[in-house]
Amino acid sequence: MTRFYRNCIRFLRPLARLFFRLESVNEEKVPETGGIILCSNHISNFDPPFLGLALIKRQIHFMAKIELFHNKLFAKILHKLGAFPINRGKGDTAGLRTAIDLIESGKIMGMFPKGTRSHDGRPLRAKAGVALIAHQTGADILPVKIVTKEGKVRFFRKVRVVCGDIIPNSELRITEGKPSELKFASNMIMERINSLGESL
Repeated sequence: MTRFYRNCIRFLRPLARLFFRLESVNEEKVPETGGIILCSNHISNFDPPFLGLALIKRQIHFMAKIELFHNKLFAKILHKLGAFPINRGKGDTAGLRTAIDLIESGKIMGMFPKGTRSHDGRPLRAKAGVALIAHQTGADILPVKIVTKEGKVRFFRKVRVVCGDIIPNSELRITEGKPSELKFASNMIMERINSLGESL
């Protein structure tokens, strides 16, 4: 964990607890070491900060849409937080390679299997990106669910980050990387995430 990331947690976590009543559940399920893919549902633009501020044992790295890096100052902050740009929908092999390198170097890669956020809190169909990276790295999956009342984020409404049991890579049943295998693995991951808690 970098000093900048740690200092951000120290400053922002009390604010998140005050304004969003942020709390974590089963944080001990986050592995102490090793590369892993943290997979979460996606309900708001606050989700990456919520995950980082709730699960503070290790630094979480995220992909972020390339548009967020157009501002040089904001881009510098994002880089310091361990985020990197991804050109969504355009087969960004450089972004994919960065994610793989992070995992293989023993880092936590935070990803949202359904790609975009759900505007009404309902589950969306999972995309194959997470399963593909899991196949290429052999990484296990940590399912996490962000739980809020009615699937909405509001000031002074509780936000709970719930960790589930690790999904061993072998359970994904990806042997050759076929589309059918990736679809099975993606759906399994989303099912595990969706089973982690009910709305507050």
